[in-house]
Amino acid sequence: MIHMTSTEISSDLLWFKSSYSDSSNGNDCVEIAPTPTAIHIRDSKKPGGARLAMAPAAWTAFIGFVGQG
Repeated sequence: MIHMTSTEISSDLLWFKSSYSDSSNGNDCVEIAPTPTAIHIRDSKKPGGARLAMAPAAWTAFIGFVGQG
């Protein structure tokens, strides 16, 4: 995971619902905002809430893991 301060997290991120986020309720989704150095992740129900950021390689590994289920 990448640690960033609030000033390092840009409000200019382009968020979209992950294609891996599948729910019967369209509001219960994971949104991601990829940048060259990090994949930013948030809950679509709380866009101003907590966020995660991870290196692109870690995101790829994570998706590979959850895609096996």
